[in-house]
Amino acid sequence: MLQIAFIRENQEKVIQALAKRNLDVKNVVEEVVQLDEKRRATQVALDNVLAESNKLSKDIGELMKAGEKAKATILKEKTVALKEQSKELAEKADALVSELTEKLYTLPNLPADIVPEGKTPEENLNVFETGVVPVLHEGAQPHWELVKKYDIIDFELGVKITGAGFPVYKGKGARLQRALINYFLDKNTAAGYNEVQVPLFVNEASAYGTGQLPDKEGQMYHDATDDLYMIPTAEVPVTNMFRDVILNESDFPILTTAYTPCFRREAGSYGAHVRGLNRLHQFDKVEIVRVEHPDNSYKALDGMVEHIKEILDELKLPYRILRLCGGDMGFTSALTYDFEVFSTAQDRWLEISSVSNFETFQANRLKLRFKDKDGKSQLAHTLNGSSLALPRVLAGILENYQTPEGIVIPEVLRSYCGFDIID
Repeated sequence: MLQIAFIRENQEKVIQALAKRNLDVKNVVEEVVQLDEKRRATQVALDNVLAESNKLSKDIGELMKAGEKAKATILKEKTVALKEQSKELAEKADALVSELTEKLYTLPNLPADIVPEGKTPEENLNVFETGVVPVLHEGAQPHWELVKKYDIIDFELGVKITGAGFPVYKGKGARLQRALINYFLDKNTAAGYNEVQVPLFVNEASAYGTGQLPDKEGQMYHDATDDLYMIPTAEVPVTNMFRDVILNESDFPILTTAYTPCFRREAGSYGAHVRGLNRLHQFDKVEIVRVEHPDNSYKALDGMVEHIKEILDELKLPYRILRLCGGDMGFTSALTYDFEVFSTAQDRWLEISSVSNFETFQANRLKLRFKDKDGKSQLAHTLNGSSLALPRVLAGILENYQTPEGIVIPEVLRSYCGFDIID
């Protein structure tokens, strides 16, 4: 959530920055500023009434001590009127705060200066590309055919048990999945990230804290009985570990990693681009989250990008990094880099990681602050990244490592798997 003081003092900057997201927020910004002016004026009036009421209470006490009960009674009548007036003003102030907050929830984060212009994914900026695209043998297949051939993932069985988008991993497929999770976690903890296990359900406050609500309400599975949401990513519970926390400068940086299943009610669509592992309702992901001093967050973002590059280099998968344009960025992000692995069998790029700096956007909702060297309270910066999302990494491995003899396991994973080939 954008800070109201920043909007008030930088109205044109906010309007112009969000135009990079192809949004016209002029009217919303004006409404936000007007509501804030009303809220502040109401708060001033309330403070004045309360101050006057407190003064009268003291005067009444002194009059009673002096035996002037008649005068004290007159003042008591005034305090009754002031009490009613303060109640009305407090209710008005609360209503204005609620209305203002709802308006602020509709405004996405401001894109960083280096975010490119653009409306569609085709306008994202390719900033890095590496790896050799393998030349596959004749008859090479996409992963949804390979998993049938080697009986390692069963999509039909998942449909029987639950529905589409809930695959069953079997045999060497399940072991390879587990190997990837352990490998990712080991890489992250070796890089200084503290591993945690977190709940797979979050409350409404947590979903608001990281920006899933109200922006992505339709994408989350919701248990109405207990009013809990199944997590779409570990980012939500991990980042909310720091909700309502005041840190010291010496606490930075805070690095956390977690493995969780993730649950998303994706809109239904058809075609090869969503077949097999390309889009699921339940999938596994290892996440990294950082809480940083504002002065260091972009250096930290660069470090996260380099960390994920190292993982993909070890897996020896061809990949590229995109700096997302304004029209393709997530609601909460100030700057996002997407990693994509090239699938030779599908002849297309598959997104396997998204790394973002949210600056103070999440921290403002979370009330995640720190005391600076002068003892003043400031908002921290939050960042997160997939390290990595498993389905499309697995798809890339199955497709790019396939041979006529079977699917060769990347060398870095063999000690985790306990086998060298799926045949």
